[in-house]
Amino acid sequence: MNNSPAEAPDDNVTAELARLRDSIDNIDAAVVHMLAERFKCTQQVGHLKARHHLPPADPAREASQIARLRQLAENAKLDPAFAEKLLGFIIAEVIRHHETIAARED
Repeated sequence: MNNSPAEAPDDNVTAELARLRDSIDNIDAAVVHMLAERFKCTQQVGHLKARHHLPPADPAREASQIARLRQLAENAKLDPAFAEKLLGFIIAEVIRHHETIAARED
């Protein structure tokens, strides 16, 4: 049965939407917690780099990680370009944190 925009979804559709949205909410929460853990580690890297006067960015490492993530995305049937954009955003934030840490430790 096709629902027109004016029709209310039946109880089965409403229940299925609720189930799927609960799963999405759980996944979103897991992603946030995983990112928090990742940034805890990168903060430690930032302090280590600052103590040893290493640059905040590591282009070779970043390129390697992007290539690795693109391959993981392809294997997972996720758009590699999207995965690269996401990692690029994360890397930019990590570098910004490392620059802030280095400036504080000078």
